[in-house]
Amino acid sequence: MFVLLMLFLWKYIDDLIGKGFEWYVIAELMLYASATNVAMALPLSVLLSSIMTYGSLGENYELVAIKSAGISLTRAVAPMLLVVITLSIAAFFFSDNMLPRAYLKYYSLLYDARQQKSANFLPEGVFSNSFPDYTIRVDKKDKDGQTLHGITLYAKAIANNPSYVMKAKSGRMYRSNDNRYLIIELEDGVRYSETPSTGSNFNPNPRQIFTRFRFKSAQNKLDLKGLAFTRTDEKEFSGAFPMMDRRQLKDYMAHTDKSIDSAGRANLPLVAAYIKYFSLPLKSDNFKTYQKYQLGVMAYGDNVAKSNYITIALGEARSIHDLLKVRGDRMNELVKNFRSAFAQYQVKFTLSVSCIALFLIGAPMGAIIRKGGLGLPVVISVIFFLIFYIVKTIGEKAAHEGSMSGLFGAWISIIVITPVGLFLSYKAATDSALFDMEIYRRFFENIANKFKKSKA
Repeated sequence: MFVLLMLFLWKYIDDLIGKGFEWYVIAELMLYASATNVAMALPLSVLLSSIMTYGSLGENYELVAIKSAGISLTRAVAPMLLVVITLSIAAFFFSDNMLPRAYLKYYSLLYDARQQKSANFLPEGVFSNSFPDYTIRVDKKDKDGQTLHGITLYAKAIANNPSYVMKAKSGRMYRSNDNRYLIIELEDGVRYSETPSTGSNFNPNPRQIFTRFRFKSAQNKLDLKGLAFTRTDEKEFSGAFPMMDRRQLKDYMAHTDKSIDSAGRANLPLVAAYIKYFSLPLKSDNFKTYQKYQLGVMAYGDNVAKSNYITIALGEARSIHDLLKVRGDRMNELVKNFRSAFAQYQVKFTLSVSCIALFLIGAPMGAIIRKGGLGLPVVISVIFFLIFYIVKTIGEKAAHEGSMSGLFGAWISIIVITPVGLFLSYKAATDSALFDMEIYRRFFENIANKFKKSKA
């Protein structure tokens, strides 16, 4: 979990740093990220811990003592298998109830965090346009980030309020208690403004009045709307399949299935209006077969009429094509959504089953390699988990895209690794030296010797 959490931080560090988030916002985001990482961390931890446990037992010759007491490896593994099954049942309920809520909280908060603009509203030596009605320049900022030096503030004209420029030697900025405004307090400065004079009917273009006054202190309140951290309604994200539990997915699939059926039944009446029907001649008494009948209208009329026939036919063909294209795209979208929902429904079960399948690999692998600790077990567990994760990702993506059935795509990783686990369990139960390189060397030497004898 720690490694996956560090991966999350490195991935989104640029979206979180320098935006003025409170510490509890970062902590909440990391909590939800940890909950979503359970689907990856739990199977890997089961695999690694089982290899380390039984590898340590083999390294300390405790498995030899167990077998010498007449206890088989299968019986020695059975208690831990019961523990893993209990853990898998808990993982199933977590995947169905807690994981969708964690995904909803995580992605909604992460979306708002990534949309948040930088908290560095007033960088040094730059004319900042972060606020719509103001342009502000700060020559220098102290380390606290609030004390300012050499401030120039230009306020644009709004309605009847004229524009003005304020220059101050120093100042301070801070947020209001409700986090809605940025308050800038200026000290020892000058304000410049120009306002139109009260002209007369004889002077339609009066002169501007220039005003300058000095101040010891002044305060400007800048609206942080669009700049302060705001939360989006979580209901906008609830339509994604990872945010649904099994009941919601079943309801969605039932509703989508009805929509597909109703769309299919509505296609024929819409197209039927463009189809022209002709009456076929009745069977003649003088012939044993139907008379040859020409349905085409091209046999009648002059060239102008035939051209009109072709133009009308092409127009109707285009109308049918456009109509069916729109409805076909809608039908494809419904079918794709149904497949994705079905694949996500199957994924609810794969987390718990993958824990059992990876335990069947880890326990016998630890008994075979007879190495504990964080050395070789980590290498082997990472290799097997990478194979499992790559196959799982490819299968689920293919299931969502429709190139593979949802059932097979969701379960293909389990189908691939389960025979490997059963094979390793058989080898461990029969005390097979699976990783003894001397055995493989002798095997290939025997094959080479037989090949040389056959040539001789």
